Amino acid sequence: MSQNSSSKQPQNAGPKLEHQQPSQSRPVVEWVQVSADAAGQRIDNFLLARLKGVPRSRVYRLLRSGEVRVNKGRARPSQRLAAGDQVRLPPLRRPEQGETVSPSAQLRERLADALLYEDDRVLVINKPAGLAVHGGSGINLGVIETLRAMRPGAELELVHRLDRDTSGCLLISKRRSALRRLHALLRDGEVDKRYLALLCGRLTRAELEVTAALSTNRVRGGERVVRVDTAAGKPSRTWFRKQRNLGPFTLVEAKLDTGRTHQIRVHAAHLGAAVAGDPKYGDPADNERLKRVGLKRLFLHAATLSFRARDDGPQVQVTAPLPEALEVVLMRLEEDTWIEAQ
Repeated sequence: MSQNSSSKQPQNAGPKLEHQQPSQSRPVVEWVQVSADAAGQRIDNFLLARLKGVPRSRVYRLLRSGEVRVNKGRARPSQRLAAGDQVRLPPLRRPEQGETVSPSAQLRERLADALLYEDDRVLVINKPAGLAVHGGSGINLGVIETLRAMRPGAELELVHRLDRDTSGCLLISKRRSALRRLHALLRDGEVDKRYLALLCGRLTRAELEVTAALSTNRVRGGERVVRVDTAAGKPSRTWFRKQRNLGPFTLVEAKLDTGRTHQIRVHAAHLGAAVAGDPKYGDPADNERLKRVGLKRLFLHAATLSFRARDDGPQVQVTAPLPEALEVVLMRLEEDTWIEAQ
């Protein structure tokens, strides 16, 4: 990403100390001028890209506390930047060159083999379950840090995110212009994302729409928990379409019209049919039963992704095959071996 750091302090910005650039020995305040390439970007994404190596949770704490300023005013994580904006970064120690964690050869090979689609603007990775999309909160490396290490100098950015325990299609931009376009498409509902999920329960109809509003809360330890909140939650919509019944379980296709945190998982639990293997919103008894037929993870897979990366380009549809471990679970449920495992 192209960003311009300015050693000039904006007029009336504060004490002389803020003219200084960060040093390795003593972090100081830094002023950054937003370039035309970064215009339209959310402040949280701008910071995450600029403060590489700083935990994501730390970046959001800086925003919530008001330590990050845009043109001398407090910034919300969702605020979008304009060219020429002055962003104040507080004194912050960043990992030094020697502290950078390099991805292992095994992880590099794993992601190289997971490439599903690539053109001059984007790439799509079949993200493995258990691998975070980015580092932070105790995680040294995620998908994006590994890809950047594999492609030094490339302007790689996450277009959207998947939960750590979710596998499947993950879209990465290779250009700032592509990132802006795809974020606009996401806001307008023009990126089609479909998931396969195994639900612990039977659906009452072949197709169900869930529109329960959702809000995100933080509990002890900073863990995020999402709840249905009709009063203060954000509008959310998920379509569940039944694929087949498997004993007391149902394989469904889930289509997102919005992209809230944990949306499919919370909406499924709201129906009374939580996603299989979900330790946060699911039923421990159901999860224990499913372990006996081989389910060792969340049964949620981003199966297809459809988008148009440029106005004059074709519609791109990418499919990530269901992981073998989940196929085995379906086969065992189809054969009713879950009954023998009781």
